[in-house]
Amino acid sequence: MSGRAQLMWDEAVTGYDFGPDHPMDPVRLALTRRLVDAFGLDREVDVVAAKPAGESTLRLVHREDYVEAVKAASVDPGAADASYGLGTMDDPAFAGMHEVSAMIAGQSVGAAEAVWHGDALHAVNFAGGLHHAMPGGASGFCIYNDASLAIARLLELGAERVAYVDVDVHHGDGVQAAFWEDPRVLTISLHEHPRTLFPQTGWPEETGGASAEGSAVNVALPAGTGDAGWLRAFHSVVPELVAEFRPQVLVTQHGADTHFEDPLAHLAVSLDAQRAVQVACHDLAHEYADGRWVALGGGGYAVVDVVPRSWTHLVAVAAGRPIDPETVIPESWRQEVFARTRQLAPVRMTDGRWPVSWKGWESGYDPADRLDQAIVATRRAVFPLRGLLP
Repeated sequence: MSGRAQLMWDEAVTGYDFGPDHPMDPVRLALTRRLVDAFGLDREVDVVAAKPAGESTLRLVHREDYVEAVKAASVDPGAADASYGLGTMDDPAFAGMHEVSAMIAGQSVGAAEAVWHGDALHAVNFAGGLHHAMPGGASGFCIYNDASLAIARLLELGAERVAYVDVDVHHGDGVQAAFWEDPRVLTISLHEHPRTLFPQTGWPEETGGASAEGSAVNVALPAGTGDAGWLRAFHSVVPELVAEFRPQVLVTQHGADTHFEDPLAHLAVSLDAQRAVQVACHDLAHEYADGRWVALGGGGYAVVDVVPRSWTHLVAVAAGRPIDPETVIPESWRQEVFARTRQLAPVRMTDGRWPVSWKGWESGYDPADRLDQAIVATRRAVFPLRGLLP
């Protein structure tokens, strides 16, 4: 197995563009790629452009009629079929939509293949993590569910246990749905409570289908949860479950929209806590999955201040060259940010909260605390199904 990490990248992914007024501005991908380069991380990883996901690959997760609907909308956006979630406010149709969505999916599938075959120990596709797309429809800015496709490809290649950990602010509903009845896949999602945020799913009682009880895990965090609470929730649930499941591959989704500056959600997490969870996922992969780690991007709509820094940290962690949070950002990148967006770029790779402190579950819990109530609800719902004490 190669010890080097792969960065999956094709400039074509920046064509995933729903239009100038849509929050998912592809400049976030371009600026992340430039910041990775500005820190010299290109020399630490193998930059690989995988082929787009083909028909047979897309159909590992998506229905044939849905793929055909995306292809039709891609040719004639004005005729998009809204019954498939296409041409809506969240998912406007645009020319070439099928091709670029398949390109993003192909990078995640390529990452999974590289890790499974031993061509790379870790692989990152920060353009991926489009976790809301369903087998038969677009949803929440997501056309094809690259995370589900990567997992499905791993299963096709012979994987018997794949763990998926999603720390996007929104519930990883599409991935949960794709493997609801499959005990080979453990899906864990930490997200803002469905009472206050799209897609209004991800309750702790959602624990998997009849043939896979305990294979879906949901931690529904109260709005306003900050660094200490977010990290406490992660460490109170994820490591024990991953240790019990013993995955052969760990797939993680690192939506940056948990950040306190994100305009679409209500958590209060810093860049420093996001980096801490990236490191924790890396360590879990080494402890329980022989280092096999596929890391994806996801949401994130503070496209200058947050997303590029968060995902550059992710690439650096995967490369084995983590960036010290106090590091000053190269001036060349800051100038490019201003030239492209007319916004002032951040100066350092931190929000000034490093090191982040939090209390582990073993320290005891407060039954009156809303965060602790959320953790208890998840542990009570799932842990006994997996033979663990709640």
